[in-house]
Amino acid sequence: MSMEDAGAAVSAGLVAATLERPSGSAGEHQGTCSDCGAHAPGKFCAECGQPTHVHRTLLHLGEELLHGVMHFDARIWRTLPLLALNPGRLTREWVQGARTRYVSPLALFLFTIFVTFFILSFVRMPEPVMSLAGRQAAAEVALDEAAAEAEQARQRVVALESEATPEPGALAEARAALQEAAAERDERVADLERLTAAAGPDQRGDGLAPGSWQAGLKDWAAGIYQSENAGPTAKKMARKLQNPDLAVYKLQQTLYKFAFLLVPLSIPFMAVLFLHHRRVSLYDHGVFVLYSLTFMALLGLVVSGLLMINGWLGGLAWMASCFLVPAHIFAQLKGAYSLSWFSALWRFVFLVLFCNIVLGLFLWAVIWLGLGV
Repeated sequence: MSMEDAGAAVSAGLVAATLERPSGSAGEHQGTCSDCGAHAPGKFCAECGQPTHVHRTLLHLGEELLHGVMHFDARIWRTLPLLALNPGRLTREWVQGARTRYVSPLALFLFTIFVTFFILSFVRMPEPVMSLAGRQAAAEVALDEAAAEAEQARQRVVALESEATPEPGALAEARAALQEAAAERDERVADLERLTAAAGPDQRGDGLAPGSWQAGLKDWAAGIYQSENAGPTAKKMARKLQNPDLAVYKLQQTLYKFAFLLVPLSIPFMAVLFLHHRRVSLYDHGVFVLYSLTFMALLGLVVSGLLMINGWLGGLAWMASCFLVPAHIFAQLKGAYSLSWFSALWRFVFLVLFCNIVLGLFLWAVIWLGLGV
């Protein structure tokens, strides 16, 4: 399993963990639980928690889907306004136990990330990946990987042949693995030759406009790839960067799969701000981070949508967001932890610094996982 597959599996597991049993208004009760048979005079069974009124309509299936993913009922309309206008109160009340009236911070965060990248997948389709230049770059990467595997298999055979008494069957297995690796390498060579021939003598350029950021990135990556001081990982990343559209597409996919890493990266820095506050736990910081990241993602969606609708309106929204983001962080910090203005202000200054550090670590991880693994 690759690192990207692991990231997708973790994200899927987190989404599945947020699914909870529906707990909204269930209609008229029947007095007896249809699940455990216990006496249930109210709308819910006191023994197993199931609603005593069991719906059997097609419309209710859609309601259960939305409700199961993120409690899409009256809670969402109580949560979103507070998240935007009074995030400190929302965070504080959730930490203090007011759980039934608001959407879970984890469920809201994961659903927002899913919606964000679902929309982005339609905004930017990875068409350049299917271009001839993109396929050539991908074929070159595959050839490098196949050649490296073949070399490793050859070294394994040489090492076993030099042994006086190799393990029974080990040499035969190593030779078979070498033949498979060599065949794979030859196949990758043939693929690259076919793509090069298909381009024709006058069409082997990358098709990038001179002076564009794609052309500059490709030239910079080519210099790293040809450098003798570059390591294997750096050369692998440079090879992928020589096709900028393919690299951007892979980074977008990695960004979505590993977005949850922002939470564990942020919590330790939040804990540093409250080292002497024993009443504040890591759970409190986790709720703070989840709600804050959710707001930032929703704000990014709104700004991106306005930019697509109207560039002038989107520009105004982007400039407004430059003030909204720090104001929201300060308001949430002050309200969530019930801080004085002075305590909130100095912590806010350090929190902005920590946010930049976390963002740098996250982007480094995304680049390494997306291009270097």
